[in-house]
Amino acid sequence: MELEPRETARNEAEARRSGNASAANNGKLSRIGDIAREFDVTLRALRFYEDRGMLFPKRVGNTRLYSQRERARLRLILLGRRVGFSLRDIKQMMDLYDPEGSNTRQLKVALEKSQKQMERLMAQRDAVEEAVSELAEAMAIVRGKLSSARDQANNERN
Repeated sequence: MELEPRETARNEAEARRSGNASAANNGKLSRIGDIAREFDVTLRALRFYEDRGMLFPKRVGNTRLYSQRERARLRLILLGRRVGFSLRDIKQMMDLYDPEGSNTRQLKVALEKSQKQMERLMAQRDAVEEAVSELAEAMAIVRGKLSSARDQANNERN
């Protein structure tokens, strides 16, 4: 039996109150506020991703209801952002998904973009490591000068 969105939301709220969060998320619809809390994002971010054509929540009146598919898409968006992909790249990779196909093209594009991003991140890591090393050297020089200045001040007092 398929529940109406309003009934689904009530059942989800009941499941959450009773501590049964997995039942609340098991193939049912979730409201925007619940999704925002679950993924630690703002309502504005969710609406932004929707405006960009990356999320497609079901609408019942003014209420946005998110399915398991939208949760999965949001997980991919957040993962992509965490590893430094642009929203354009994330959307492009997600748009290539075909639920009835082998998704070979999507996988190839994702792999190519991931390889390029990995190279960028490794270059950034190398640059950060070099900067840390240079900063450590500069700090050692400053410490040496401070120590020399203290020693000189102590010698002048004696």
